[in-house]
Amino acid sequence: MSNQLERVRLDKWLWAARLFRTRAKAKEAIDGGKVHINGVRGKPSKELQLDDELQIRQGYDEKTVIVTGLSEQRRGASEAALLYQETADSIDKREAAAALRKAAGYQGYSVGRPSKRDRRQIHRFRDLNQ
Repeated sequence: MSNQLERVRLDKWLWAARLFRTRAKAKEAIDGGKVHINGVRGKPSKELQLDDELQIRQGYDEKTVIVTGLSEQRRGASEAALLYQETADSIDKREAAAALRKAAGYQGYSVGRPSKRDRRQIHRFRDLNQ
């Protein structure tokens, strides 16, 4: 984390803050309209300043973070956590949404072929609904 920097590109900062695994993924999210800066849709080359507010949508979660540090270099997770502060309201909303998904029985989606157990459940379902 460097105090010399006054501005950092949005895609570099998202990568350095470890909110996205690669700069390409960060750019893809920005271009897809999933990152907003101070309420305005962001662009990868937009320069961030301290105290900017970002709304970031990742999957089912939406985070609101305040930029507290600037860095163009990706470092350890403990240092990356110092670059931003998630708002308390954002944390509450994410936890409530996760609890609702869990209560609804959402288990995600499976990838690939069904297992033997899955096939048996599919056959039982088909037999009951004929």
